[in-house]
Amino acid sequence: QHDGSTPPDRALAKLREGNERFTTGRAEKTKNFKAEHREALATHGQLPMAAILGCADSRAPIEIVFDVKPGDVFVLRNAGNTLSHAEGSVVGSLEYCVGPLKAKLIVVLGHTKCGAMMGATQTMLSAQKPAKDGAPAKQSALEKLLSGLGPVAQQAQHELGSGASADEIAAHVVKVNVFAGMERLLIYSEPIREKVRSGEVQLHGAVYDITTGKVEFLGQHPRLPLILGMQAGLINTDKSLEAIVESKAQGA
Repeated sequence: QHDGSTPPDRALAKLREGNERFTTGRAEKTKNFKAEHREALATHGQLPMAAILGCADSRAPIEIVFDVKPGDVFVLRNAGNTLSHAEGSVVGSLEYCVGPLKAKLIVVLGHTKCGAMMGATQTMLSAQKPAKDGAPAKQSALEKLLSGLGPVAQQAQHELGSGASADEIAAHVVKVNVFAGMERLLIYSEPIREKVRSGEVQLHGAVYDITTGKVEFLGQHPRLPLILGMQAGLINTDKSLEAIVESKAQGA
């Protein structure tokens, strides 16, 4: 493109190609990264082709998974690749990437066997049991994070039906959480929402399989037109996004 940015379709193709190299043992980008490349980035600045919100899990190293070199992708990571509490640092950083840095693709990347998803599932299942007597204990930051993921765990449980085990729910919530993160990002960030609405930026979901090394690309959100039609500020972090979207669809 004229501004030097990578079109979203091309950026997505490069991520696919990089993951294919990674899974087949042909990774090359980091290996071929030389001193002159570092100097060029330091002198001329960065122009990443994509922003990726991934999990902090040490088994899911994003740059390696996509076989990209420094300067290629703008990476944000936290436990569970979550936006359950409208994390300003994450949203603001993504706005910076698609703004001044001109990236045209955002990917929300979950992964299999995610400890945060299992923790959220166990927290949700525990909350469904009768409460014990006594004052509730003060929550740690981790406990608050896991509680904030309760709505996506509940949605995964509902989709699987009664009788689903904790392991089955935790496995399914990985994908549910990716789509929930995409929804939240679009609702929390007006600049990103407008860029997606205009087609300037694309927002995709994906799941990395830590066993095979393969990334399953989920595409854009299936309810994208509905989400883009919602107004900013509608999100109540104590409510399920499913309930919010459903109420909006019914004109509530």
